[in-house]
Amino acid sequence: MINILPIQPHQIKDAKYIISAVAQRIFEPDKTVQYFYDVLEEERELHDVDNFQQEYVENRGLFLAVMDDEKLVGAGAVKKLEENIAELKRLWLLEEYHGQRIGYQVVTQLLDFARTHGYEKVRLQTSQKQERAVRFYKQFGFYEIPSYRESMDDISMEMGLGT
Repeated sequence: MINILPIQPHQIKDAKYIISAVAQRIFEPDKTVQYFYDVLEEERELHDVDNFQQEYVENRGLFLAVMDDEKLVGAGAVKKLEENIAELKRLWLLEEYHGQRIGYQVVTQLLDFARTHGYEKVRLQTSQKQERAVRFYKQFGFYEIPSYRESMDDISMEMGLGT
């Protein structure tokens, strides 16, 4: 049974491994998940996940864990980017769970959280390689905007949270 709940400290390592496993298939399919995980750790790419309490919870945000019974199978988060703009982050779901509307449920919860916490817009960045993700976000009403971070390889998107 799928449950989507705020992440707990003991789930952080599993969440980082899920993020690594899904990203590895997209970005480094010829490498192992463990290799990709180690690279992300060395580069501190998942530092925000390690510090989810400060980076998300204490930053007008929420970090969710997607559980299939006792197994963590996905994650998603939202946090303050600017006073009235939230940022959607760390939305990853194991491939075998795609197509079951789980990602839709996670994003819906995160957007509801953003609305109730006074945000007017939500932004995100995703890789151009993640064509499925771009289509998914566009179905929610996200549209492309100029990049709001330094990475020019990523696609920046935004949507309004009109009440």
